[in-house]
Amino acid sequence: MPYDPLQLYQPEADTYLLLDAAKKELKPDDRVLEVGTGSGLISLELAKNTAVVATDINPHAALCAHCSGVEVVQNDLFAGIRGTFNLILFNPPYLPTQPEERIADWLEYALDGGVNGRAVIGRFAAEAGRVLAPGGRILLLVSSLTGLRKVNDLFSRHGFSCQTVMQQVVEDEVLYVIRIVRAR
Repeated sequence: MPYDPLQLYQPEADTYLLLDAAKKELKPDDRVLEVGTGSGLISLELAKNTAVVATDINPHAALCAHCSGVEVVQNDLFAGIRGTFNLILFNPPYLPTQPEERIADWLEYALDGGVNGRAVIGRFAAEAGRVLAPGGRILLLVSSLTGLRKVNDLFSRHGFSCQTVMQQVVEDEVLYVIRIVRAR
């Protein structure tokens, strides 16, 4: 089955902001997991310097990334992922979406963050500790539309601490990359 480019999230400002943060965060011996790889742009770039595994729930995105040379698994968040990673990256669906705004296609998985924009982020926060190596870091991209403080609180409830490492104003929102580590 060929992938449909209209069914996957194309790189935008948020993609490039997360890529910039990841390049600064990356250590030579890191084992990297990118959740929700989309086109695979970030994974492909980081794979030049370290081992990267990518995931995406969207079969069009997984196939696109695979065709670009990314080692990718089609799954939901961490389902079926074994082992641990030093650096986990995620540009989640963070747009607050009302039920009547939803679209019935694969692109929806890249955009729909639930009513408050944090539905998928909450699931990610609850599951990330299972695959995060001791001393590991998570880089998560979020929007001011999602509520930075509320995202930080979600991770805090799961034993993590957060720090904003990059931000950028894009149209009517501010994009943030936060570094998340286990609280001491």
